[in-house]
Amino acid sequence: MNQRTTDLVWLRDLLEHLASCRQRLEWSEDPETIDQLAESMLRDLERCRRLCEALRRRAGGRPAA
Repeated sequence: MNQRTTDLVWLRDLLEHLASCRQRLEWSEDPETIDQLAESMLRDLERCRRLCEALRRRAGGRPAA
């Protein structure tokens, strides 16, 4: 498996985790749980951003700002 494929699989897994967290967030009423889910989602979003930037760089796209 090459790096691009590995990154795309990881990105897919992160997006699935974000969707799962979103569903749990919709049903949660506990402030601590909401805080933990939101924090987890923010970390996942940052990882997604870094992965997308790496994919763009390797594809020869414009550099990240």
